[in-house]
Amino acid sequence: MGPRQRQRRFRAKTHIAPIIIGSFFGFMLLAGVAFGVGMIGVVETWLQDLPDYTDTDLYLPSEPTTILDADGNKIASFYTQNRTTVDLDQISKYVVDGTVATEDERFYEHGGIDLMGILRAVAVQLTGGSEGASTITQQLVRNTILSDEQFDVTLERKVREAYLAIKMEEIYSKDQILNMYLNVINYGHGAYGIEAASNVYFSKSAKDLTLAEAALLVGLPNAPSQYDPTVNPDYALSRRNTVLDRMLSNGYITQEEHDAAQAEPIVLNLSETSGTGVDIYNYPYFVDYVRNLLSNEFDYNQIFSGGLTVQTTIKPDVQAAAEAAVIDQLDAVGVENLQAGMTVIDNKTGAIVGMVGGRDYYADSEHTNHAITQRQTGSSFKAFTLATAIHEGMNPNIIINCNSPQTFDDGTYTVQNIGNAQYGYISLARATELSSNTGYVQIAKAVGVQNVIDMCHELGIDNDMDPNSSLTLGTEELSTLQMAEAFSTFASGGMHRDAIAITKITNRDGEVIYEHKDEPERVLETGEAEVVTDILEGVVSNGTAMTAQLSVNQPFAGKTGTTENYGDLWFCGYTPQYSVAVWTGFTAGGSNTIYIGGRTASTSDLPQPIARNFFNTILDGVEREEFPTGTTPSYRADSYWEVDGKPLTGGSATTAETPETEEEEAPTTTSPNSPTSPTSPTTSEPEPDPEPEEPPATTDPEPAA
Repeated sequence: MGPRQRQRRFRAKTHIAPIIIGSFFGFMLLAGVAFGVGMIGVVETWLQDLPDYTDTDLYLPSEPTTILDADGNKIASFYTQNRTTVDLDQISKYVVDGTVATEDERFYEHGGIDLMGILRAVAVQLTGGSEGASTITQQLVRNTILSDEQFDVTLERKVREAYLAIKMEEIYSKDQILNMYLNVINYGHGAYGIEAASNVYFSKSAKDLTLAEAALLVGLPNAPSQYDPTVNPDYALSRRNTVLDRMLSNGYITQEEHDAAQAEPIVLNLSETSGTGVDIYNYPYFVDYVRNLLSNEFDYNQIFSGGLTVQTTIKPDVQAAAEAAVIDQLDAVGVENLQAGMTVIDNKTGAIVGMVGGRDYYADSEHTNHAITQRQTGSSFKAFTLATAIHEGMNPNIIINCNSPQTFDDGTYTVQNIGNAQYGYISLARATELSSNTGYVQIAKAVGVQNVIDMCHELGIDNDMDPNSSLTLGTEELSTLQMAEAFSTFASGGMHRDAIAITKITNRDGEVIYEHKDEPERVLETGEAEVVTDILEGVVSNGTAMTAQLSVNQPFAGKTGTTENYGDLWFCGYTPQYSVAVWTGFTAGGSNTIYIGGRTASTSDLPQPIARNFFNTILDGVEREEFPTGTTPSYRADSYWEVDGKPLTGGSATTAETPETEEEEAPTTTSPNSPTSPTSPTTSEPEPDPEPEEPPATTDPEPAA
């Protein structure tokens, strides 16, 4: 899973010391020191505590983690060193030959150190010149198992390096050593290894490099900054031609090839890299989310150096439709600084197939992902109270007093419908369509607020919640991801699946180290989920979400939500294929009312059309599916239910009047049992009525408790 940090230590054998001393005869001449018998003990000491050169993990180069979308397209890379490891047969022979000719022309002849090279380097240095004497094997040692010592210029480090080079040559073939070297070395511009360098400078694979291109890259490791062709093209050209000269003199190329390559100008085709250790090609909000998930399971080195391949769930077509729906609607209303978050979940798998975190990732220095930030949900939360009621055995046809205002908790808590609408005595189903605040507080109290909380937990919402009477009106802060996951349970016939973003992870060797297993858990019986869905379909067909009605031939259910001051606008909806949750508002918080053209905005202006347009796009031409069906639940007698010691039901069913405004509102302070409750117990929770088929520009049929 990435280079292990294991460092097995061992003691060198005494008989090796004379070999090292002999190999460094050139250094002895330069220093003027005659190594005698006493020096053997010093060298033995230097060779103590060496890393285990037989541990192949120590030679593994830092390799980026690659993030793929659901179709296998690369969408991001995480790295400390931009690198892609390749086998020797995937590297141009020009690179291989040029590297040997330039860096170590007797590579295939020596056993790890080159005595002739050392003597030549000494001679050059004595005449005032400069020439290195390290072999390719020594350079590999210096850049891998002795990387912590690579800038140490002492004789001790050179002895340790030479010793390890000799031992490496005993256990690895020349091709293995050369392959490791070409995958490790720094080529500048943040590119480590020849494959990354080829992509950075020429946007092509190392196997496709021409002679001139290969020679340019071969010349870079000697001094990557000095020979950088983007900064010092003249130096780079001179260095490239030196490489070509050495390839010619060593018989790797012909005179004709040499001359033709030297005549070529340097032509680069640079690829873009961020230089930050993270290259994001698509879906930046989702990529950030995936990186955070990985950090919960892997350490930094594994993520940025371990060469993982991460298969994610994001689907390009779904993501494109989601992004277009969000951006187009935000642009259409033209409200400055207005943001949105949206999550799309595949109901059959729990996969996050779309995630929109905001209007523009790169324009926001904080990169706030509004798909996963939590905001008050308004009346969209009522769907969870509804599910609890059906699960506990409440008949959806039970008649409830939904007039306004009403007082609860011994007179300490007063609730109003939006516009103080008098909905009269209506069924639970109709109270949901109209999003009656007074009705839903009674329902929550009748089934037990703690049971509502337990249902939320079963649906995947793990927030700690206070069992206040106002909870059902949407005072709890949740994310679009949490809401989409929960609503997906209804769409799946009561089977809950955790929302997933990663399906498989493989290590650098291609071994699968994680693979998601589909393990759904039943939360609602199929018949119970069917009833919930039937009622939420009514919200779309004859309630607060009529703006969201689809043009495609698919069943559609959902719930709207609006918070206090109309600062957070929600719509959560689902078809048999996908569940979505859409939030719109300002980053600063829900206290900022959204105005469009001088009027207060509603869900019919923003989240409803976003969801509608998304579904109409992604399901265009898709054959109709149906929601799962099951056995009708068994219901308790209506007389079973009580609120504050009084019967829940009473009176005769009446026809609810339509309020002047259709949007509901959730107060910031709601219950005297809450630590934030006001000294005055009265709170007002305006709630909407279904908007007309052609909703007026100034209204929206949605609640927001």
